[in-house]
Amino acid sequence: MDDSRWDLSDSADERALLIGFLDFHRASLIRKCSGLSDENLRRRTVPSSQLTLMGLLRHLSAVERWYFQVVLAGGSPPELFTETDQADEEFTHLAGATGTSAMAVWQAQVDHSRRIAAEMALDHTVTHPVNGRTLTLRWVLLHLVDEYARHNGHADLIREAVDGCTGE
Repeated sequence: MDDSRWDLSDSADERALLIGFLDFHRASLIRKCSGLSDENLRRRTVPSSQLTLMGLLRHLSAVERWYFQVVLAGGSPPELFTETDQADEEFTHLAGATGTSAMAVWQAQVDHSRRIAAEMALDHTVTHPVNGRTLTLRWVLLHLVDEYARHNGHADLIREAVDGCTGE
């Protein structure tokens, strides 16, 4: 199988490696969500957990929006999910969510993130709007790699429980 997620040159610079690994994890998430019905994307496979593939996709859309548009760019974009007052709405309020709409929202957020990152140096600094810490684009890229990697582990287990599909 052709898998371009592995196409990172051993001579790539730091920026290319950070963005390459983030894009690797972004593509992994989409692979885990692809080919499933809306019902299966909303399916809770662990009774004690609210996690679903749809919820993870929506959550990572919100993470992209927060770190790139709010933290790095200093913007105030509208919330992505506002049907309830719940803090974890992207995970729990899924009745009307569809895979098509969730993937479209996620892709729009990723595209916006890429545009913002392309305009900044890795050592571009910002002040976190909530905790006041100084962050760099480098830190945000590493944090997003971590965030996606953890949630892709969840997605692996959920997808396997949904239809037995395993892999990268």
